[in-house]
Amino acid sequence: MSFSSFPQASPSHDLTPFGWDDAWAAEFTPYTGQGLVPGRVVRVDRGQCDVMTADGIVRADTAFVTPHDPLRVICTGDWAAVETAGNPRYVKAYLPRRTAFVRSTSSQRSEGQILAANVDHAIIAVSLAVELDLGRIERFLALAWESGAQPLVVLTKADLVPDPVTLGHLVQDVEATAPGVQVLTVSSVTGEGTDVLAAVVSGGTSVLLGISGAGKSTLANALLGEEVMEVQEAREVDGKGRHTTTTRNLLALPGGGVLIDTPGLRGVGLWDAEVGVGQVFSEIEEYAEHCRFHDCAHETEPGCAVLAAVDSGELAERRLESYRKLLRENQRIVAKTDARLRSEIRRDWRLKSAEGRANYTAKRGGRV
Repeated sequence: MSFSSFPQASPSHDLTPFGWDDAWAAEFTPYTGQGLVPGRVVRVDRGQCDVMTADGIVRADTAFVTPHDPLRVICTGDWAAVETAGNPRYVKAYLPRRTAFVRSTSSQRSEGQILAANVDHAIIAVSLAVELDLGRIERFLALAWESGAQPLVVLTKADLVPDPVTLGHLVQDVEATAPGVQVLTVSSVTGEGTDVLAAVVSGGTSVLLGISGAGKSTLANALLGEEVMEVQEAREVDGKGRHTTTTRNLLALPGGGVLIDTPGLRGVGLWDAEVGVGQVFSEIEEYAEHCRFHDCAHETEPGCAVLAAVDSGELAERRLESYRKLLRENQRIVAKTDARLRSEIRRDWRLKSAEGRANYTAKRGGRV
């Protein structure tokens, strides 16, 4: 997206369309006497960022806010205190984040990567041009809930599923995967659902998430009412797309609210998202409250209400397997950064190993 395509503020307009409010103004008070001005970060690249101020876009260096912790670097959606006098200009600080969307990186170092800050709605775009991957949707939802934002699943390219019965079944599958989350079907070709989505995102900041080929840029253009984001066709063989969007961009929507468009995500790794996982699988956690043992692992324990729900058909076995998988993955990630938890996990492993050996010995009549 070109630099000139960002919406411009002017001296006669405040930053309210970009999410500025009295609470942010209060947070900015310490910087007022330092000759700094507030602005919202609309794009970050190569150690610099574009910041929307009351006087328009300012290109600023981020050298003063580039710590070693990757979760504390400046990112799209941050509210910044900018030094506009002189050249180059600098972001001197950013205001405390209300929410932050974080995933683990694809590296073996298990570092967290912040994708967007101060987000109210997390729009998870899922293409209906390919088979639904419910497990991936659950991953996105876990990260969205953990971020503090309200998730919303948008099934794009609905025009490719002309049979209403088939479309209804697909929606039901996603709704069962996303308890407590609104699920919308949208077609940028026919316009179906875009007015409802525009109404949902008109208040606050929304981040648009999904894999390449999910139709995020097309959806962004539909919400913006113009061709701002470049669009490329997905491959027919597998429905996957190329990375049309290469940076995270914050855009003001004509109907109100702002949208952060993101590049397609190849990997959706969890990052300390235990609460988010619990929210995604809230029905399992409700069943777990009725288990005989408070620390039930829902595997072979007697009196397990979760396993009973699976046996009765009330709970899909796929959901339980996905729940276990995401909890194990999240535990591994946290353990790599939390020494105490690592120790607890190892102690638990030793206890289970000892129990297993004791059970094996008992089955053999005491013979080793």
